Amino acid sequence: MFRSKLMIKIYAAVGLLILLLLLGAFLFSGGNDELIRCILKNDHTNEELRDFLQGLGIRGYITVAVLSMLQVIVTVLPAEPVQVLAGLTFGFPIGLLCCTVGVILGNTLVFLCYRIYGDELQQYFVKNLRFDFEKAARSPHLTAVILILYFLPAIPYGMICFLAASVGMKYPRYITVTLAGAIPSICIGVGLGHMALASSWILSLCVFLVLVVLLVIAMIKKDILFAKLNAFIEKPGYSSKTTVKKCNPFAINLAYWVARVIFFFRGVRVRYIRRVGKIQGPAIVLCNHGSFVDFVYAGSLIRKSCPNFVVARLYFYHRWLGTLLRILGTFPKSMFAADLESAKNCLRVLKNGDVLAMMPEARLSTAGRFEDIQEGTYPFIKRAKVPVYSIHLRGDYLADPKWGRGLRRGSLVEAELDLLFTAEELSSLSLEEIRARVEERLDYNELEWLATRPQVHYRSRRLAEGLENILVRCPHCHQKHSLRTKGRTIFCESCGETVTMNDRYGFPSSAPFANFTQWYAWQFEELQKEILADPGYALTSKVEFRLPSKDGRTMLRHAGDGVCTLDRSGLRYVGTRDGEEVDLFFPIGQIYRLLFGAGENFEIYVGSEIQYFVPEDRRSAVEWYMTSMILVDQAKKETSAVAKKEASKAL
Repeated sequence: MFRSKLMIKIYAAVGLLILLLLLGAFLFSGGNDELIRCILKNDHTNEELRDFLQGLGIRGYITVAVLSMLQVIVTVLPAEPVQVLAGLTFGFPIGLLCCTVGVILGNTLVFLCYRIYGDELQQYFVKNLRFDFEKAARSPHLTAVILILYFLPAIPYGMICFLAASVGMKYPRYITVTLAGAIPSICIGVGLGHMALASSWILSLCVFLVLVVLLVIAMIKKDILFAKLNAFIEKPGYSSKTTVKKCNPFAINLAYWVARVIFFFRGVRVRYIRRVGKIQGPAIVLCNHGSFVDFVYAGSLIRKSCPNFVVARLYFYHRWLGTLLRILGTFPKSMFAADLESAKNCLRVLKNGDVLAMMPEARLSTAGRFEDIQEGTYPFIKRAKVPVYSIHLRGDYLADPKWGRGLRRGSLVEAELDLLFTAEELSSLSLEEIRARVEERLDYNELEWLATRPQVHYRSRRLAEGLENILVRCPHCHQKHSLRTKGRTIFCESCGETVTMNDRYGFPSSAPFANFTQWYAWQFEELQKEILADPGYALTSKVEFRLPSKDGRTMLRHAGDGVCTLDRSGLRYVGTRDGEEVDLFFPIGQIYRLLFGAGENFEIYVGSEIQYFVPEDRRSAVEWYMTSMILVDQAKKETSAVAKKEASKAL
């Protein structure tokens, strides 16, 4: 094994030597020496240079590319003279192309050499690049470090390429990063040469002197520069556990204008109502949550305050989506679960004097009505002792309902910003008074609001499609999961009952209910009666088990299959997880609500990890949500009754 590796190194060394000899023979043959002499001499006009190059043909272009390749491989050769030569000889576009081709070839050769001679070469390069290679390889800022090195004068490209190759980069990423780092300096060098050819020598000389001064400063301050680079390498990467990024004003304004364009073409009118001026931090903004698009409406109202929004942790499992969300100033929260990280980040936002924006319902409205808020929200608001504002959204659910398929043309959304509490008021109000005012301000019933807007008509041809994902039971035959939708029609496959929805989400007078909200409320009451009447009630289904993605390319990954059961004791999953048999149990006391995606899944967070279950019949996802709500509320009532009974006995 050792002998074979040694022979490979010997063959590679012989091949590299032969290549260098051939390149040397090429460089010192033909008209290359005359080319360089002609360019450096100051007694030729631009026209004479151009004529000379046309006579030399393709050989001149190849020469510059070869020189660019050699200055990467032979690290003692500086890059700037070759680049200036290219710009002086060929002008900017062609000179840039020749140098770039040479750099690509040189970078590739360095990559191959490291794969063969990595251990031997590393000792040499470590002496010249004064920072810890091992720390650089582990640093989350590795790509930035490589790009920065290209901007530091007197560091040969070959050294930088070696660093990139030594940290285990795969070739596609390696060549992309090293080329991206080299391009700016190539442009400067080629541009300097082009200026010497196309403009006065005085201007070129001035630019050259500036570069020389920068080079001298960099050489004198070399130790300081590398010390700062080492500090940057050791700097920990972004973590939502310790950092909340400030909202990028450009990003949030860009998102606002993109949203306006989308709303315009999708026929959605948004009316923004501001009862107060620009919000000054520290402050809290509370917003009701009827639609997935609510972040756009709320963000548009307060974008000038650069708010930090709390967003479901699920979306941060995807690497690129998570990065985009952080640029917009958001940070993750495990919904309906104890999340110390998120709580600390909320405090960090306020401590930094920024605006914290949150949607305390913590899930999309199921049927266009206000959902409840966890009790822990109100003590947090009181302890924060900062002004609290509210954004009341109306029409947002009807424009894009949880169960629907896209925005509805003809929608009207009203977003109203107003002051809810001053900091002084919070100090004097009780938790019950805070709760009452918050719920009064954020309360909404979308169909009642629509009744006051007779001019609004929804022009979607698929207005009812998806309703079977929140309507579980047929009111005529009481059969579960027998409903289907098409266009604006809802029909039962079991009994044939059919209902058609009009362009204001209403049903005809002959229908059992005036609208789907009443239908949903009826089925909830029926399920509640069924559960309360049966002490052994249990909801069971085969499920696919999913967990957060390991590589960040997707949000979730398949982790196993099994059976989920929800009863008065809690939620249990029995099945596989990453190839192992598991029995996972979540006590009813640890559940607030099971989150659900309409027609998709139900889920629960454990710490920072989501447990995501896809039931065999995806339409039943809403039933898991309703059942969890009924069981949890019933358990709380029973616990409260027992506590009162014990208290009365004690008296």
